[in-house]
Amino acid sequence: MSMRKPIDVFNEWAENGKDLGMESGHAAAVGEMLEFSLKERVEIGKQFSFLDLGCGNGWATRKVYCEPLCNRAVGVDGANNMVVNARSRSSGEHYIQADVAVHDPGERFDLIHSMEFVYYLTHPREFMQTAVNSWLNEGGRIIFGLDFYFENTESHTWPKKLNIPMLMLKEIEWVNLFKEAGLNDVISWRANKTSDWAGTLVITGQIRSL
Repeated sequence: MSMRKPIDVFNEWAENGKDLGMESGHAAAVGEMLEFSLKERVEIGKQFSFLDLGCGNGWATRKVYCEPLCNRAVGVDGANNMVVNARSRSSGEHYIQADVAVHDPGERFDLIHSMEFVYYLTHPREFMQTAVNSWLNEGGRIIFGLDFYFENTESHTWPKKLNIPMLMLKEIEWVNLFKEAGLNDVISWRANKTSDWAGTLVITGQIRSL
C-alpha cells in the first residue's frame, strides 16, 4: 500500500476534531519553546513579527499574537481544514493555506516557530537555507520542536502506524543542519521530558545583529 500525504492525514484530523488533541498534547513543549523565545523578545524590547510554520488550528499563533510586543503573526499550513479551523478562531492574526515546503511568505520575520513539521520535508537542508536567507530578519530567531527523532525510540514506529513518510535524523544531525544554514548560537534541549517520555527535541538558532 502506498504511503499517504501528510496533508491528507491532517485534513482528516482537523475535520474530526483531532487538532484539539494535538493542541493539548503539544502545549507543554510549545510552552517551553515560547517562554524561551518570547523572553528574548521582551529583553530586546521592540515590536516583533512571528511566523508559525505548520500552524495547525492556529493555537500557538494566537497565543503569540496576544503578546503586547507582537505586531504581526502569520500561520501557514498545508491542510486546508486546519486553516479553516484557525481562521474561525482568529483574533487578528493571519493564516495562509499553502505547501510550506515551497511557500514564499514575501516578507521577513523576527521569530520563526514550528512544532512537528520539519521532518515531513523531503529536503530540510534546502528549506532551512531558504528560511534563513529569505524569511528571517537580522537579529531574528528560528525555533523548531519535533517529537520524531532518532533518540526518541518510541517514535520509530510512527511512519508505519500513520502510513506517512517521515525523515528520521539524530539530534546532532538536526543541530548541524541549523548551523550549516548559517544560524549562530545553535542549541538544543528536550522539552517536557519525563521518566517515560524522551521529550520534544527543540533546536534553535539566530542571526546575530550587526
